[in-house]
Amino acid sequence: MNLAALHNISPCPIQNVNMPLLEERNIGLDILREDMNHPLIQGNKLRKLKYNILEAHRLGFETILSFGGAFSNHISALAAAGKTFGFNSIGVIRGDELAKQPLNVTLKDAQERGMKLDFVSRSAYRSKNHPEFIKTLKNHWGNFFIVPEGGSNELGVKGVTEMVDERFLDYDFIATAVGSGGTLAGILQGLKNQRKVLGFPALRNANYLKDEIGKWTNFRNYEFINTYHFGGFGKIPPDLVTFAQVFYECSEIVLDPLYTSKMFYGLIDLIEKNYFKPGTRLLAIHTGGLQGISGVESKMGNWVNRL
Repeated sequence: MNLAALHNISPCPIQNVNMPLLEERNIGLDILREDMNHPLIQGNKLRKLKYNILEAHRLGFETILSFGGAFSNHISALAAAGKTFGFNSIGVIRGDELAKQPLNVTLKDAQERGMKLDFVSRSAYRSKNHPEFIKTLKNHWGNFFIVPEGGSNELGVKGVTEMVDERFLDYDFIATAVGSGGTLAGILQGLKNQRKVLGFPALRNANYLKDEIGKWTNFRNYEFINTYHFGGFGKIPPDLVTFAQVFYECSEIVLDPLYTSKMFYGLIDLIEKNYFKPGTRLLAIHTGGLQGISGVESKMGNWVNRL
């Protein structure tokens, strides 16, 4: 089992975005390309899984189990990590009806990388953190190391904290998409209140995540921007598709449909509305998630027409 790659995650490049609006408003927008940190265990998922995998190895576990939906970036990344670092992996998937359907691209890829899939009812899935449900899983699968849904726990936050380096201090605001809250917490922990963080939830009614974030960090210098979820997680209206295409034509950067596209749409809209003072410098985190594009395209057609 070669875990050296986890100990040596290189800093990712920062890329400038050049758009007429940014020049008009005198706003600097750069992107931290965390989507480039690994071909399969990509973006914030690599960060979150790092210390979970190292801890599973330290404790002598051979199997890692986690939870996710049908198009989960986290499930995909965990399957790839299991294959890469020599663990068995189990994905507990929300929706027992999916067991009767052909696997989508995300789940098919996970299975091909050796992950065992356990489809459970949506009501059972809501009990995923209850001891009795975990006991049932252990009776079926044997012993395993649990990584929570989305990879957000203290070990996950620790890994994200390592993303933050001295380059972040060149900016006035740091922006990130928000799913389970661990990435935002890790950035806050790394910055230690030196810069304000803007969190763009992909979920409706995401304010409950503030309590979760408070479990992982005492730093509070952040703001939720709750108006760019486009109706909730997994909702991808035509306006968002058009935006992702225009953004790609300007930057040659592909955004993922579920998280980063909504964040960048929100940032550009805020700039148009003069939310930021002239001269402001923004650093936005590209958290990866590009594996999800194929699953989205299987339902709605082409996401981005690459040049």
